[in-house]
Amino acid sequence: MTQGSYAVGFLFLALVCAPPSVCLAQGTGSQGNAQTGSKPGDTNSQEARKDKEDHSELGAPVDPNTFILGAEDIIQVRVWREPDVSGEFAIRPDGKFTMPLIGEVTASGLTPKQLTAHVTEKLTKFINSPEVFIMVREVRSKKYLVSGEVNRPGSYPLVTPTTVVEAIVSAGGFRDFANRKKIVIMRGTERIKFNYVDVIKGKGNGLNMKVEPGDHIYVP
Repeated sequence: MTQGSYAVGFLFLALVCAPPSVCLAQGTGSQGNAQTGSKPGDTNSQEARKDKEDHSELGAPVDPNTFILGAEDIIQVRVWREPDVSGEFAIRPDGKFTMPLIGEVTASGLTPKQLTAHVTEKLTKFINSPEVFIMVREVRSKKYLVSGEVNRPGSYPLVTPTTVVEAIVSAGGFRDFANRKKIVIMRGTERIKFNYVDVIKGKGNGLNMKVEPGDHIYVP
């Protein structure tokens, strides 16, 4: 066999016996990019997912369909892809807050859902098809006070429907010498007697009343 024949045979054996990764190396360039490269819409969908995740951050546990906004509440307004317009705002005593582009917005008396529709409508004059997300960060407009012989006296936000018993639990429960039978709920000029012992025992149906904004629960 000639020297040229030996060379051809050696080259053939090298190609046949080479590892698959070597043999496929030339073919993985364009195919690999096709498998791992980004599709045209991936960036937008990733941003949308990230934005959705950002909006899932916990705020106050209020129902956006029923909770009525009021003065001093803190809200977060997010407009997708518009960070300069987005932000946290405090509702002023006049029931309004000031937002970039659209100026003063009336929020008091509206639910978060209604306010979202209102802000969206105003923004359409400046932004094409704005996507607005509004959540309540802090409830400050609705509060109740618990004082006297409880472990954590103070003012508490009335975020969700709360009974007097639940309010006392939130305040850390009773101190050792609390008079649980002669609790007083001060509601405006009204003074309502509340017997915790009877309520716990199931006596006096309906006595475990709901707390209203501005209530002062006093435990002697």
